[in-house]
Amino acid sequence: MRKLFTSESVTEGHPDKVCDKISDGILDELLRQDPNSRAAVECCAAYNTLFITGEVRTEAVVDYEAVARRIIHEIGYEHGSFAYDACKIIVLIHGQSADIALGVDASVEKKAGGDELDTLGAGDQGMMFGYACRETEELMPLPIMLSHGLARKLAELRKSKALPYLRPDGKTQVTVEYEGKVPVRVDSIVISTQHKPTVSSEQIASDLKKYVVQAVIPAHLLDENTKYYINPTGKFTIGGPEGDSGLTGRKIVVDTYGGRCAHGGGAFSGKDPTKVDRSAAYMARYVCKNLVAAGICDEVELEIAYAIGVARPVSVFIDTFGTGKLPDDRIAEIVKTQFDLRPAAIIRTLGLRNPIYSETAAYGHFGRESFPWERCDRVADLKGYLS
Repeated sequence: MRKLFTSESVTEGHPDKVCDKISDGILDELLRQDPNSRAAVECCAAYNTLFITGEVRTEAVVDYEAVARRIIHEIGYEHGSFAYDACKIIVLIHGQSADIALGVDASVEKKAGGDELDTLGAGDQGMMFGYACRETEELMPLPIMLSHGLARKLAELRKSKALPYLRPDGKTQVTVEYEGKVPVRVDSIVISTQHKPTVSSEQIASDLKKYVVQAVIPAHLLDENTKYYINPTGKFTIGGPEGDSGLTGRKIVVDTYGGRCAHGGGAFSGKDPTKVDRSAAYMARYVCKNLVAAGICDEVELEIAYAIGVARPVSVFIDTFGTGKLPDDRIAEIVKTQFDLRPAAIIRTLGLRNPIYSETAAYGHFGRESFPWERCDRVADLKGYLS
């Protein structure tokens, strides 16, 4: 049976990603000075104004406005109403709620005499999902990886000035055709990129097919029936926050698996690792990738759920979509045995108190080997269960 699946990505100049980048840039600066910082920093950008809001508990001293202007400059907004040296920035940061801090500082288990890794309770309730499959060498779904590749290539060509008419805002989308569970071809490609007013639509379409599509999409996946939609509205000269508002955490499906699996709804950017919205989602990816790499299954979705102030998950759920070499409930027990899913243990295992978050804010949190949750260092332990 043949079927189509689509995923999208956006460039770092997309207004939502501008907000994600600034939120994570501020988090990194807090952690660089004080690794025990707690933060939930969110931004809203609209026309010529950036709002920086949220809660922070830290010993660090950070110039939030200066960090934001530096990041806006690095992204490439040098002209217009949202230029790094022209936009208005309003900072509304307050301290962490004392009620939230109570649950994080000492978990239910710690209060009952638990060990060192029971120290931190989950910073909130909620469910987090991880996923891995064999479609790509990164053990990620193909549509989201191709979409990220196109978006990243747009940024590379803009910053290198290979295509000097490109501007920071952009979106990409790839539809892949599957035969059963095997990707066989790319059915359609959508690229919308902000550009200078002086360039023609024809030149943009020609250049992006040659320098973006052909550089990213494997040739064997393209054929005479592949459809291309490049700047389908005809022009895209007004972009970024000047063209549309942006919010931290509004691209959570772009950030994860492109819609291939469930999502708990919690955003990542701007949150320190005591927030399980972020840290447990990273741990879930780490677990899933190691399960697939070990041959336990060919595809897997993992759900981990928490209660605020409680260190241990309230549930662990596994679905291998019929690909497991062991029953799903048995794999769930293996996960609980082999991986410590308490927040303090996750932070220690993945080194999450380090300032590593700015790089995650665009082009996906998963599928890039530079991140610690992408390691496959538990494969040998997991393979033992197959014998």
